[in-house]
Amino acid sequence: SKAVSPSAKVGSRAEANEPRIRTAEEYLASLRGRRLRVYLQGQLVEEPVDHPIIWPSVNAVAETYRLSEQQPELGSAVSGFSGFRTSRFLHIAESAEDLVRQSEMQRELGRRTGTCFQRCVGMDALNSVWSTTYDIDARHGTSYHSRFQRFVREMQEGNYVIGGAMTDPKGDRSKGPSDQEDPDLFLRIASRRPGGGLVLRGAKVHQTGTLNAHWIVVMPGGKME
Repeated sequence: SKAVSPSAKVGSRAEANEPRIRTAEEYLASLRGRRLRVYLQGQLVEEPVDHPIIWPSVNAVAETYRLSEQQPELGSAVSGFSGFRTSRFLHIAESAEDLVRQSEMQRELGRRTGTCFQRCVGMDALNSVWSTTYDIDARHGTSYHSRFQRFVREMQEGNYVIGGAMTDPKGDRSKGPSDQEDPDLFLRIASRRPGGGLVLRGAKVHQTGTLNAHWIVVMPGGKME
């Protein structure tokens, strides 16, 4: 597959394409009606966005969209890969300045919210998987990077929230994943389908932003042996 440099196409603010979700209000609307099965304190929650305990965490993510509206050069970036102006949390870093801006954005959101705004792991996952899949393809002639490019483009076009699922329940900490009495204590590939699909079994825990994300990037919580 042919790898595409994220800086292959860099547009100005005037030239940038507009994503599907641009404002905090549009983000909040996108979370409704998803028919998620959510239990809180033993009770089924019909609409998580409207629950008074869940709302502060939703509002913290919504603040990332408000920052993009109010300070677009800090909270957003024009993707040199897709041409869309999206949240900086979805941006593939193209320079040292981009990395500095990431840090400045996170500090400003910390000042505004005083809590976790739930998008940092997703941002780090996008950037690390971008470079990792490129290296894997270069070494083994696979097509992971081109497939990941398509995923990133879709995320930027929608300006979606990506959460990162990393922590496994683990079970007996003295044993590795394959030695657990219950194999589902580590998220694992249960079977492979024709065409490249996977069936996953197991669980991830302590995922603060799961309810508030559109997509979840699932990562191994340790060396899987």
